[in-house]
Parts: sequence; structure tokens; C-alpha cells
Amino acid sequence: MARAGVASRREAERMIEAGRVAVNGKRLDTPAFLVTPKDKITVDGAGIGGKMPPRLWRYHKPDGLLTTHRDPGGRPTVFENLPEDLPRVISVGRLDMTSEGLLLLTNDGELARMLELPSTGWARRYRARAWGKTDQYALDKLMKGVDIDGIPTGPIEAKLDKQQGDNAWISVTIREGKNREVRRALETLNLKVNRLIRLSYGPFQLGDLLKGGIEEVPNRILRDQVGHLVEIPKTRPEGQITAKPGKKPFKGKRSTKQVRKPNGKPITIAKPKPKQNNAKYGKEKSREIFGKGKPKKKFPKRTKTRK
Repeated sequence: MARAGVASRREAERMIEAGRVAVNGKRLDTPAFLVTPKDKITVDGAGIGGKMPPRLWRYHKPDGLLTTHRDPGGRPTVFENLPEDLPRVISVGRLDMTSEGLLLLTNDGELARMLELPSTGWARRYRARAWGKTDQYALDKLMKGVDIDGIPTGPIEAKLDKQQGDNAWISVTIREGKNREVRRALETLNLKVNRLIRLSYGPFQLGDLLKGGIEEVPNRILRDQVGHLVEIPKTRPEGQITAKPGKKPFKGKRSTKQVRKPNGKPITIAKPKPKQNNAKYGKEKSREIFGKGKPKKKFPKRTKTRK
């Protein structure tokens, strides 16, 4: 069910416990059941499709949305505000209702689980605005970790960007993603977070994605970044837009030179243009997903045409 994009592993277990899942018409009462490709699985009476190629989207979550498919209280959710033509997706981790920024979405439950594991070692970067005054000396204490519900966290990197009146802007990096970890860690320093923005999750950046905007990660980039965690096919999934190289049009006149044919008549041919330093996936696309990247190379000025 997770690989088919129906639900995450935990959600699938809850669906089975609720009696919503059946195999070949027989209701399941435990997730410890081995299925074969010939078995027919249904959820609430509707059949599920086969395994789909893993796909990943970057979504700029606005504040005020819950990261859940259903809310008994009727509050607005992330998945109610996604485009209608998007396949069924689940989130990689969560963001609180009042938090905003980068939220990764995928149609593959196994991929979501692998990206959430602390053993993957992916850093989550945030920018927090917190009420209270602090200094870098106090923030450095978080490198030793804090206790959340009696469980110690790993090192938390915190850098004071600026103190603006009674509010401090702080850049925070964590690698585990425990429940409300950033907020609760700063509370140990008497800092109350009143705005929290996730800037990146592993190699994927929020970039200039507008609030509520969503963009799929190209298949080639996905294979390079997570192909060691789950199998990513080489073929582009149906409906995915190919990332075009970010080449800029050539400006100015091309250099030329004259050569002579064996019969002695001169002809003019164009010199080849120097190769542009295009990034692997196109300069604009790679910078948007991974950040600024390396600076551009400077090419020598072209010589004027000799007459």
C-alpha cells in the first residue's frame, strides 16, 4: 500500500486495524500478511493500483494548514489545497499548522520512510523568529542536544542572525526531526518561537517557490539524490515535465577566419563557440533546487573579425 502511494506505512497499519483493507475479498485484521502480485487489495471497497514509479515534489506550505489528509475538527489541510491533477501523495515528515516553508511530497511510502529516518543523515534547515533575547554563547549550548519527553536529541546547530527588538532571528539545523524539536529546543533558552520557516530538507531547497506553489523534482535529479535509497527508474514518469538545460542565447557576432581551398580561392568559416559552463540539470533548475551553487566561469572576450 505504501509503495502504491495509498498511504504511509503507519497510516496503512491504522487503516488495516480499522478494517478498511481487504485481500481477495477477505478483510485483514493484521498488517503481518504476505501478498503476491496475483492478490487483489481493496481499501474501502476500491481496488488499489500497482506500484508506481517514485516521484517527489517540493511544496511551499503556507502557515494555517495541517499536514494531514483528514481533520475531524474540519480545519484546512495541506492535501485539500493541492492541485486536482496531482496524484495521491503523502508528506515526508510534517510541519506544524503555524509553520511554513518547504514540505516534500511523494507518491511512494517507502521513499517517504527512508527520507524521514535519522540514519539517512539529511539536515533540515530552518529560520526561526523567537520572542526573547539571546546571544551566540547561549545558542551554542544546543550543540549538546536537549531532552524532549525524556529522550535526548542529537546536536542542534543554532546561529544568531540578528536581534531585532524583543525578537531574535535564528538559523537552526537539525538532523532528526522530532516532534516540534526546534520550538522545544529554543524554549529551553526561554525563547518562544512565533514564526518558523523550513528552508531546506537534505539537498532540496525552498528557493523562490511561492507560498502554496508546488514543483516536481526532475527524475534525473531524483535518481542522483535518492537512487541509493530506493529504486528510481531511468525513464521519465508519465506527465513529468523534462528539465531543459539553462543555456543562454549567444549575443554578439561570431568570430570568423579565412582559409584557402586547394584551388587557391579563399573561403570564410566560423570558429566554434567556447563551451558554456552549464550545470548538469540546467543552471537555473539546479540553483533553484540545490541553492546557489558554484559561481559562473568567465570566458575571454571574442576577437574582432579580421578583414
